[in-house]
Amino acid sequence: MDHATLRAVLGNTGQQFMVAQALLHPRNLHQGKYDFAALIKAQPALAAFVLTKADGEQSINFSDNSAVVALNQALLAHYYQVKFWQLPAGYLCPPVPGRADYVHYLADLLAGKDNVIPHGKQVTLVDIGTGANLIYPIIASSFYGWQVIGSDIDAVAVKAAQAIVASNPVLRGRVHIIRQQTAAIFAGVIAAGQFVHLTMCNPPFYASAAEASAASARKWANLAKTHSAQQRNFAGQPHELWCDGGELAFISQMINESLQFKQQVGWFSSLVSQQKHLTPLQALLKNVGAAQHRIIEMRQGQKVSRILAWSFLPPGQQLLHHSGVN
Repeated sequence: MDHATLRAVLGNTGQQFMVAQALLHPRNLHQGKYDFAALIKAQPALAAFVLTKADGEQSINFSDNSAVVALNQALLAHYYQVKFWQLPAGYLCPPVPGRADYVHYLADLLAGKDNVIPHGKQVTLVDIGTGANLIYPIIASSFYGWQVIGSDIDAVAVKAAQAIVASNPVLRGRVHIIRQQTAAIFAGVIAAGQFVHLTMCNPPFYASAAEASAASARKWANLAKTHSAQQRNFAGQPHELWCDGGELAFISQMINESLQFKQQVGWFSSLVSQQKHLTPLQALLKNVGAAQHRIIEMRQGQKVSRILAWSFLPPGQQLLHHSGVN
């Protein structure tokens, strides 16, 4: 299976976009059906991709990468005032509603006893592996007004992300892009003496290209798709989809390296796709002396994903360096 086909399968079909909106986080702006009239007003180019189904509902062809990109552009323009959003060819184009859920569940970790979510530039978030799409920083900075540091090892992704920031006034001064020069996850991203309230990461899922290819073949078989029908949709570069050891190895490295920054970060976090990985990861957190950890479940349609969050600070200390709420 070629890489273009593989990327399309790993991105899945429109099911990732057409999430069960009632299951989204209560603060997620993407509840209910897409308002295509409003989205087309925000991004007129979307109109060329909107279809009317037999039941009269409007949608797009989610196997068409151009349609998916146009939908994302419209969502980001309408809800987050991001008017320029372009991706290099073949880079990951993830669904916005699901990405927003991760940001909102992380925000809940910062709520104090009064259940107030802190807004404003006094809160800092680090997005590890932000990618060319920059969607997590866009949502976090636009919705909550946080300062966001996005890091990535890929020079093309970094350049694209920097162009998005430079082209959108709502992001300038709030989102900062760093190219990570080493295999380290936090070193070089979190500066000496800097306090970060939250970190987040959507790690590579598979352990190898072969594993990813086998999984994609099973997925297409389940969907009764043929190779002739396989097209790019959500795309993705190899380093966005797999790494040596897969997500278990990557998150384990992240936990071990988080020790070096245990007094500088309120909450570390990562998505965990496979439930079976939670047990060894929790054991590792215990071994490294994490003061607390939480598993947050997110449901979007048939898809269930989890956030693993941990802290070396005692309860109530995650906002020690927070100067107020606005």
